[in-house]
Amino acid sequence: MREIFAGLPWWVKWVAVPVIALVVFGGLIATVVGFVIGLLFKALVFVALVGGLIYIVRKFTSNSSSRSDW
Repeated sequence: MREIFAGLPWWVKWVAVPVIALVVFGGLIATVVGFVIGLLFKALVFVALVGGLIYIVRKFTSNSSSRSDW
């Protein structure tokens, strides 16, 4: 493989080959990146909802215990 690339100009190795790879595998790369971003977004929403639920439960349990003291 090195012998094949050794005789080629620099722009073929550093410009043409990566561009061809992006054209061929661009859809796959976009799918993987979109999946990862979607997964991170869902994880962030999950953490926010669980945090909100914990906040609401603690707020109501502290209010109900202070009412029983009266």
